[in-house]
Amino acid sequence: MSQERHWKLDALARQAGISPRTVRYYVQRGLLPPPVFRGRDTAYSEEHLLRLRAIRRLQERFLPLDAIQRELEQRSLAELQALADGRAEGAPVSRLSLSESKQMPALSSERRDGEQWQRWVVAPGLELHLSAQASLATQRLAHDLLREIARSRAKDDSSS
Repeated sequence: MSQERHWKLDALARQAGISPRTVRYYVQRGLLPPPVFRGRDTAYSEEHLLRLRAIRRLQERFLPLDAIQRELEQRSLAELQALADGRAEGAPVSRLSLSESKQMPALSSERRDGEQWQRWVVAPGLELHLSAQASLATQRLAHDLLREIARSRAKDDSSS
């Protein structure tokens, strides 16, 4: 019988490649379950690391945290493992390459009428707005549009 691994906060954060502050924030937001207490210390389990890896994959789709939280709530541990490993159906599309991402304007996030929105300035006078409540299909469409815009810009820059 195998023993499940546990980590202290700093070790889990190092393993996941994020800051301890981000781990605490994810627990506060409900993306991660609270750690268990072992005496005075908290202990994070393999499930915490699995969820952190799945969160990273979903962030690669440019999903806002509210949408990521819904995705995590709807998936079993086996589905989260497949997602974290990149084996899930509808596996995340790859992140923009560094040369493409330099072409994309900065992302901003704002609240309107109590709803969270993300905004990209695509070109002067043209913006893409995406609601945190948008369906996964709509979020993928927004990601695909942004990726194509970045590719187009990179192509235009290389031919000039």
